[in-house]
Amino acid sequence: MTTAKAGPLDDLVVVDLSRAVAGPHATMMLGDLGARVIKVEAPGSGDDARGWGPPFMTTESGVPESTYFLSANRNKESICLDLKDPADVEVLGELVRRADVLVENFRTGVMDRLGLGADWLAELNPRLVLLSITGFGHDGPEGGRPGYDQIAQGEGGLMSVTGSGADDPQKFGTPICDLLAGMNGAYGVLAALHERSRSGRGQTVRTSLLAAAVGVHAFQGTRWTVAGEVGRAAGNHHAAIAPYGLFRCADGSVQIAVGTETQWQRFCAGFGIDPALPGLATNQERVVRRDEVINLVEKVFSTWKAADLLDRLNSVGIPAGKVRSIDEVYTWDQTRSQGLLVDVDHDTLGKITLPGPPLRFFEPAGTEHTRTTHRPPPRLDQHGSAIRWWISDEPQLNAEDC
Repeated sequence: MTTAKAGPLDDLVVVDLSRAVAGPHATMMLGDLGARVIKVEAPGSGDDARGWGPPFMTTESGVPESTYFLSANRNKESICLDLKDPADVEVLGELVRRADVLVENFRTGVMDRLGLGADWLAELNPRLVLLSITGFGHDGPEGGRPGYDQIAQGEGGLMSVTGSGADDPQKFGTPICDLLAGMNGAYGVLAALHERSRSGRGQTVRTSLLAAAVGVHAFQGTRWTVAGEVGRAAGNHHAAIAPYGLFRCADGSVQIAVGTETQWQRFCAGFGIDPALPGLATNQERVVRRDEVINLVEKVFSTWKAADLLDRLNSVGIPAGKVRSIDEVYTWDQTRSQGLLVDVDHDTLGKITLPGPPLRFFEPAGTEHTRTTHRPPPRLDQHGSAIRWWISDEPQLNAEDC
């Protein structure tokens, strides 16, 4: 059973000065949890991502909508403000007075040059939590560098451990540093809000695309910091576990993850492999002789069709799966069952389907109360008039009215 709910953050107001991906992803996460997110955009052009494409979806009115923008801006309202115009800065100030959180991802120093720095914000609202996202950090010898995702993937080491081999660095297929920086920022905001509930004061949360990259080095990080070993790309096979990766079979490929010695024994029993063969007895030995292990497994798999092979792997208790294309993921019943697609009514595009939030909420008795109704990404300045009315002396409007 699912009961409707606005979300656990439905009493919070977020002012979003960010653009592109990292900041908008953070504010979308807060909006997914019920916060009222007011997106402040530059007049005329709006968020940079509004111009990123193709693909664009063109409405009957001829207005192109970027699918890139649609991916990071659900559950938001839009108002256009010129941050160099004193009248519009006054409007921003009124929003700040009413806000719980402000998010920005300008280059270091830009907010101060605009007269919108931390001192100005704190004077307007001492309880405000400020999230600031930069490319390489706010200080340090390269703190002022502009940050874009692929640059950060390279500079942050992720590309060096991604690809078919050491001479084939590859970027991730999505803007992973942007997305992770947004996720880190969102959880930092929640921590600051929790602390505010005790102290009564806001604070500044800082993160960066570089921090996002380093923060997910995981075992590749300690591989260097502790063992002094530099990790390199190993293609579609795990650097520290074998066999674990993508293996060819008779009509395609499957992925397997033999993560324990117990699983290895089951795998060998299920496919007629002698686990006592030289170099196979322990994971450490198998990793050292990974290429031989890969060849052995693929020889065994060469007579199996993928569908039959997956059934067999499942029957012997080996985690396995296929590589789905994006369209296959979104037409998969399991994806829909987890709330990972949401339908919204866009102002110009009509009913569209978007990737959904990754969280679900349940009461102790098991009743789900995850938010099920979502707002579509806004048109540029779609809510400008209503937001200005909200901050005026006119009768107050609820978020649902804007």
